[in-house]
Amino acid sequence: MTLRLAFLGTPDFAVPTLAALMTQGHEIACVYCQPPRPKGRGFETEPSPVHRFALASHLAVRTPASLRDPAQQELFAALALDAAVVVAYGLILPKAILEAPRLGCFNLHASLLPRWRGAAPIQRAIMAGDAETGAMVMRMDEGLDTGPVLMAERVSVARKTYGELHDELAQLGADLTARALAALERGSIEAVPQARDGVTYAKKIDKDEARIDWTKSAREIDCLIRGLSPSPGAWTMAKGERLKILYAEPADGSGAPGTLLDDALAVACGEGALRLVRLQRAGKAAMSAAELLRGFALKMGECLS
Repeated sequence: MTLRLAFLGTPDFAVPTLAALMTQGHEIACVYCQPPRPKGRGFETEPSPVHRFALASHLAVRTPASLRDPAQQELFAALALDAAVVVAYGLILPKAILEAPRLGCFNLHASLLPRWRGAAPIQRAIMAGDAETGAMVMRMDEGLDTGPVLMAERVSVARKTYGELHDELAQLGADLTARALAALERGSIEAVPQARDGVTYAKKIDKDEARIDWTKSAREIDCLIRGLSPSPGAWTMAKGERLKILYAEPADGSGAPGTLLDDALAVACGEGALRLVRLQRAGKAAMSAAELLRGFALKMGECLS
């Protein structure tokens, strides 16, 4: 038995889940994405990754600016769905939408709920120095990521960057969602309420957070760098130029915060030190420290700010 589904998602994180549901044989009645946005230097309108994948897969696509419009709610209800799957869609689902599918709406969320409810769970887990995170499939209610959980998987954060953990959780979440839907079909799964303790919120990344404060500890700065790599990228000023730091490693030494401790980009922090490994100058591609130093001399004793 297969399910008649709507899929609601927008960014590249959601694409593997849509692909997995199709592979499993479910009927995708319609795909919902946020409307195409202007992008790039020419500000040309460009469809989202899920939108492009859906069109390439010959699926029907809708891109309403909101689902609060009663006309949009009637169109959604007319799909006569068994369930809806939501992955990083980016729009609020009102009660009429949540209640339209026979079995309900189910969301893949990239954290161990109730920790890191909200918009940026992967980044916030890394930035906070969490040892582990994961993915969960929950039955949606009207709250912000508050619904009961059907299935979960944990992963180690270790020294992964946001980009690495994003891709790992996208694939893990796709498999998890497919397994949760299969169990839902069989009636062999029960949603478990989230714990009341340990609730945290993963607010969107503010651009002001991306500037490195070298007076913080090496551990805090390392977590910030990995949590924002490759995008938007933690940054510092070097010789009057903004320099993104995409990866760093713990280093020996100490000194005034921001001071280069050698000629190979070891930097003193408020506590400990970091060696800068991968960097990006404005308008340039990402490069190794050795590549950077060949065209941008930074010497021992100079300061980053």
